[in-house]
Amino acid sequence: MTLSEFVKQKRNSAKLTQPELAEKAGVGLRFLRDLEQGKSTLRMDKVNQVIRLFGFELGPQRNSENNL
Repeated sequence: MTLSEFVKQKRNSAKLTQPELAEKAGVGLRFLRDLEQGKSTLRMDKVNQVIRLFGFELGPQRNSENNL
C-alpha cells in the first residue's frame, strides 16, 4: 500500500473530508490533496503531522535493493 492510499483509507475510515483532516492536522488543504494524489516531493514533517493523527509516523525502513 502506498502512503497516499494509506492516508486516504485512514481518512475515509475516520469519516473525515479532506478539509476536515487538513484542519485537524494543521496542514493546508492543497498539501493534503497532493499527499493523497501521491506527489513524490512532500515535506516529511508535514506528512508526519497528518499520519500522527492515526497513530503512525514516518521513519527509516530497510530497502532490499541497497545494502551498504
